[in-house]
Amino acid sequence: MAGPRGGTPPPDPPANDPSRDRDRNLATKERRKSARPPRFKVILYNDDYTPMEFVVQVLEKVFQKSPSAATQIMLQIHRGGMGVAGVFVLEIAETKSATVQRMAEERGYPLRTGVEKE
Repeated sequence: MAGPRGGTPPPDPPANDPSRDRDRNLATKERRKSARPPRFKVILYNDDYTPMEFVVQVLEKVFQKSPSAATQIMLQIHRGGMGVAGVFVLEIAETKSATVQRMAEERGYPLRTGVEKE
């Protein structure tokens, strides 16, 4: 690119100039910040018909929760009306939500799920 008067552009700073590293680090930090995709919560909602054991099973199989963690989340869902099963990038959250819905429908349970931005 030409300078303001049509001449040659100004030279790059010398290799030992500290501003050169600072500019490079800033560009790297900005790239890292913008590269992180948004995260989404998979939420399970309480109902009066889905057995607690099934909810625990779903949390263990679909969300890889330990039996004790799955039980804690299930109790939160039961007592509070809803609970977060996990947080993922959108595509994974949607896939896990659909998997839970399919498993519940196959067994005739009305378990509902949702995906919300974190």
